[in-house]
Amino acid sequence: MADFVAPLEMPEFPRDAELVAMVSDTDYPLNAGDMRSTRGRAWSAETYEEVTEEVHVAHSNALHSVFTDTRTPYFVGPLARYNLNEATLTPVAREAAARAGLTSLPNLDPFLSMAARVAETAYAFEEALRLIRAYEPPDPPHAEVTPRAGRATWTTEAPRGTIYHRYDVDDDGMIAEAKIVPPTSQNLRHMEHDLREFLPSVLDRSDEELTHVAEMVVRNYDPCISCATHFLRLDIERG
Repeated sequence: MADFVAPLEMPEFPRDAELVAMVSDTDYPLNAGDMRSTRGRAWSAETYEEVTEEVHVAHSNALHSVFTDTRTPYFVGPLARYNLNEATLTPVAREAAARAGLTSLPNLDPFLSMAARVAETAYAFEEALRLIRAYEPPDPPHAEVTPRAGRATWTTEAPRGTIYHRYDVDDDGMIAEAKIVPPTSQNLRHMEHDLREFLPSVLDRSDEELTHVAEMVVRNYDPCISCATHFLRLDIERG
């Protein structure tokens, strides 16, 4: 079968960044694993709120996530997972990544997020087939639970990046407090930083083209924001 390469524009933006994802020594992590960053940070779901925090910003109703100690942003998502877990991908998934243009590590260019998604899609097909073939109905189908007070924390990897959950329950098992930090809010500050850094390099383009490439920067992080809602309006003043 011949190889075909789609004629999609992919700008280069080799900026520095700290990428964050779950990690595992044995499997490509989706539902279990501790947290790591490309700069050597390591933490668990239990200490998530000690390492990162959400902050208010004057120009938005959305919270922004930063590292507690440095107040700097970080980047979650497929490129982070690939950089931190490439060794646990299947050969088919690694080949898909190479054919999509992701050939070296570490690679921090956010425009290669799509290549990482290609690799993860190949892996997802393989993993789905494995789970289907190995499935056995559980016995018993559910577990009996005795309510008691406590706290539960966990992380999972969604297509857009890591989701953090924390639930506090009372003696009756009712949820007293819940905190969910989705990947969108974790990426927002880094997304804005990338827009400020990248757009000056393409100011020679038309207003329509600038809007297009700005949405491309956003889609590196979260396709829903710029595609499903068409949120972006640029007010451009040219001197």
